[in-house]
Amino acid sequence: MTLLYTDVEDDLRAAVRQVLADRSPWTAVLARAGSDEPYDRPLWTTLTAEVGVAGLAVPEKLGGAGASWRETAVVAEELGRAVAPVPFLGGVLATAALVHAEDQTLLPAVAAGDVSAVALLPLATPPAAPVPAAVRVDGGRATGTVTGVADALAADVLVVPTPDGLYAVDAADATRTPVTSLDLTRPLCDVGLAGAPARKLAEDATGAWGAALTAGAAILASEQLGVAEWCLESTVDYLKTRYQFGRPVGSFQALKHRLAELWVGVTQARAVARYAAQCLADGDADTAVAASLAQAHCAPVAVRAAEECVQLHGGIGFTWEHPAHLYLKRAKSAAIALGTPGRHRAWLAGLVNLPSA
Repeated sequence: MTLLYTDVEDDLRAAVRQVLADRSPWTAVLARAGSDEPYDRPLWTTLTAEVGVAGLAVPEKLGGAGASWRETAVVAEELGRAVAPVPFLGGVLATAALVHAEDQTLLPAVAAGDVSAVALLPLATPPAAPVPAAVRVDGGRATGTVTGVADALAADVLVVPTPDGLYAVDAADATRTPVTSLDLTRPLCDVGLAGAPARKLAEDATGAWGAALTAGAAILASEQLGVAEWCLESTVDYLKTRYQFGRPVGSFQALKHRLAELWVGVTQARAVARYAAQCLADGDADTAVAASLAQAHCAPVAVRAAEECVQLHGGIGFTWEHPAHLYLKRAKSAAIALGTPGRHRAWLAGLVNLPSA
């Protein structure tokens, strides 16, 4: 196993970064935040249809790129660096579930970017949570309400785990009510189903549900890594140009120490996030451990990096006109997504046979 980036991954990173720089600079993200159309649908179409980010982890025989979750993690890093308002995380959860479903006929359209599929689950779902019973299917009709769902506002199809199996529901048949979200670049909504037509994808949703939670936690760690990297790099650049008492602020020892500690944390986060992505790509027996370890470490690092970014940018870091608050909100929101660091540490203890507190 190697955690180094391959030439293919570097090329993919460059392509995604260029698209984001051209079409989603932070000024555009900020202008879109809080608007009636929080998602950048043209950007998502470009990333899926032209770059192929939705099909990286989908096998070639099912219309995907035949790459792996490693490449998906690289994309997540770049989307984190840009706090891009696209339904990527919800798509990762849906794709992981669909790959483990018996009926995989939806995957080719998802991989090609023709259909945006999003998993119907609360963003704050903890690790190893049981298959939710919020939605029931009777006679091919789905009924129930799921709150706090990420990316459902941009979905064409909802992948719905239920005690009765895994189902696909057209998003147009659901009632989607936006709710106030801390992270304006990843808005949440409540989804109501009132007898919506549902197509069964798997008789038992347990395997697909577990695969979705594990894959989501691992890939989210790479997104958090991207958030932390941007915060560190932008803060270092700022402190090189901001002068006080005739010297660059970055030359002050106290600030050097804070940045050095943050650099160590980000470097460690890169290692654990890459390890989680590699385990996920290989189907390694250590995947569940690696995913929870990544969340337990990367979430606090991203939050700390964003907080330091705001603090060390001084007064400008507290203003709406500067992008620092976008990263702080994404980091804070991601820290509770798919389980808090504390929940992952508790779950991790059981996985490695440590006594629980």
